[in-house]
Amino acid sequence: MQGIKNIIFDYGNVIFNIDFEKTQHSFTELGIKNVERFFAHSGHDPIFNEFEMGNISSAEFRDGIRRITERPDLSDEQIDHAWNTLLIGVPPINHEILLKAKKKYRTFLLSNINEIHLDYILKYLKTEYNINSNDVFFEKVYYSHLVRLRKPNRDIFEFVCKDSKLIPEETLYIDDSPQHLQTGGEIGFKTYLMTKDDTLEKFMYREGLID
Repeated sequence: MQGIKNIIFDYGNVIFNIDFEKTQHSFTELGIKNVERFFAHSGHDPIFNEFEMGNISSAEFRDGIRRITERPDLSDEQIDHAWNTLLIGVPPINHEILLKAKKKYRTFLLSNINEIHLDYILKYLKTEYNINSNDVFFEKVYYSHLVRLRKPNRDIFEFVCKDSKLIPEETLYIDDSPQHLQTGGEIGFKTYLMTKDDTLEKFMYREGLID
């Protein structure tokens, strides 16, 4: 890829492995029926988007889960555990790739995320890698619930470009969601869809983005 000066990375299933079916299974194990009707990768209840945009608190999210599952008996701990089971972890090589990329490019993290998941991830990074956050790997990190915007809406991409003074045509954007990449492409980014059969390591070396 020619002319790339900046790289924006998505987090889930680009850097940090996630599995939506594990959370579906965890909710099912709690006795909740028809989980797919309110939570799936392809679509879900509006409460999840609201949580990712920081429009509701963790407490309000948990109350919302009790409402949509019709299970007022669920404890905060049960909800958090089920919600966090989709978070698998980071292959160590991905952190190495990110550090190599940071030496050659301006690098950024852009993630649709929420307070409960971020709290879990920060504890995971400290326990598994002895680092306090993802800040070490990027020039700047953009979490949807903190900037109060989310993908695939155009405004979050425009915000990142303005905030970090990025020229879209000089920017590569890597994500595992086609709808997010569509908006990124409309902004002017060069885009790449990360699939289950690929890895960040393979892609970055294959494209000659790192040595």
